[in-house]
Amino acid sequence: MKTRIALIAHDKKKDDMITLAAEYADFLRGCHLTATGTTGGRLANELGLTIERMHSGPFGGDLQIGAQLVEGRIDCVIFLRDPMTPQPHEPDINALVRACDVHNVPCATNLAGAHLVLSQLKIAARK
Repeated sequence: MKTRIALIAHDKKKDDMITLAAEYADFLRGCHLTATGTTGGRLANELGLTIERMHSGPFGGDLQIGAQLVEGRIDCVIFLRDPMTPQPHEPDINALVRACDVHNVPCATNLAGAHLVLSQLKIAARK
């Protein structure tokens, strides 16, 4: 079964997400990827990844991913958050991170955590 990864990035973190995904592109091509709208579009257009795209975060994309997570259809969330910029959909963001905690789903919210999670998933996939 393919690892199911959700990829989300706030506007000021989208370039970081592209760089991160490029580093792990070979691994990510073997995963089922879900992303919020703009992030998913960039990942598909710039890296050629196959992405199941949800709405943009402010339009409910975080909640759509949260619903999939609750249904057991997401194994891991990489959510590069911008802690310095207020987000109009902060309650949705908090709900998604809370759902990760409630359902014991790994959630990396910065590059250091994302590298740790993706490198471990990559190692596990080789076994």
